[in-house]
Amino acid sequence: MKAKVKSLIEVRISNITDDETNKGVFATRDIKKGELIHRAPVLAYPNEEHKYIEKTRLADYVFEYGTNHSALLLGYGMLFNHSYEPNADYEISFENHSFDFYAYKDIKKDEEIMINYNGDPDDDALLWFNGGEE
Repeated sequence: MKAKVKSLIEVRISNITDDETNKGVFATRDIKKGELIHRAPVLAYPNEEHKYIEKTRLADYVFEYGTNHSALLLGYGMLFNHSYEPNADYEISFENHSFDFYAYKDIKKDEEIMINYNGDPDDDALLWFNGGEE
């Protein structure tokens, strides 16, 4: 009989958005600063194909993937919500074709895991959903 493996994270209802989906990623146990939280596989596509994605809701969930590509992230990758005071960060692994999410600071059990959509935890530039450029 296989033992059940408890996931480090899970998707739950988030209170930070009024979006009808209201999803976020939450810690199922305490997570230490620097610990790998999630490795999200990448579905990359050339930037010139983004015009097709722009016609869908997926456009709000796309990540830059190098200079010539954009990416949809699998797993929980596209479900991390934004904060200008994030508790997590990510690194792009072109070698593994993944986005690797790490604890930027200690995260408590049941805390929502947040990243800065600007790609740098300390970047406070306005984003498209609060008046910044797309």
